[in-house]
Amino acid sequence: MTKVELRYKLLHKVADEKLMDAISRVHGVYGMLRVSLEPSLDGLAVEYDASRLNQLEVEEILRQQNLPIESANEFGA
Repeated sequence: MTKVELRYKLLHKVADEKLMDAISRVHGVYGMLRVSLEPSLDGLAVEYDASRLNQLEVEEILRQQNLPIESANEFGA
């Protein structure tokens, strides 16, 4: 397993309940290891298994859940 962490800026605020529902749905996707709201409440930290998914697939998964993300910054984990 190759863990990669991406950080996304949220383009606009999302209602708390909708955001938490979307994050919990992302956790159910194979290869997604962790998704958490940044303490500043304006971004997401996403950890995924790079042997299962790539950055474009991760971004597509987040957008399918209506998470308004901007491009990611990648950090090896």
